Amino acid sequence: MSLNIKPIGDRVVVEAAPAEEKTASGIIIPDTAKEKPQRGTVVAVGEGKKDEPLTVKTGDEVLYGKYAGTEITYEGKEYLIMRESDIYAVL
Repeated sequence: MSLNIKPIGDRVVVEAAPAEEKTASGIIIPDTAKEKPQRGTVVAVGEGKKDEPLTVKTGDEVLYGKYAGTEITYEGKEYLIMRESDIYAVL
């Protein structure tokens, strides 16, 4: 996937995974009760800081904080721009 956004510094662009539609037991979750996803795929990375190169790369599936990043809409899709330090783990 080609994305024309180039993050600056230690920032990354993440495409959030879709919110869960139903629970493990099969109960459908209404839109008002859906939680914001905390998992996504990295679609673009910055250059990193001068002394600290980035450890994540494009295509990595990551876990991040519930309120991490800034939501943006680009070409009709929702993305998050966040610092690499907001990412907790690579899956």
